[in-house]
Amino acid sequence: MRILGLAILAIATASMAGSARAQTYDPSYPVCLHVYGKATYYECRYTSLAQCNLSASGRAAQCLVNPYFASAYQEPYGRYPKRHRRVY
Repeated sequence: MRILGLAILAIATASMAGSARAQTYDPSYPVCLHVYGKATYYECRYTSLAQCNLSASGRAAQCLVNPYFASAYQEPYGRYPKRHRRVY
């Protein structure tokens, strides 16, 4: 009987837990809009800061650069790219 009671208690506790949050940044777009209010959320669907600023005007919102943008360009380290030598 105790095992049944503990099992029911464990199931009830697990069902009351909140759902996991999904990824907040969409890696397809370089600019995100962070909207503040009762429900704070990110909208990552803007291609430029100017486009995002137009959408943010008049609202409690801020435009941010997406840290997870998939096509982000990174400078190679040093002046020339590293070349590998073959060892015979």
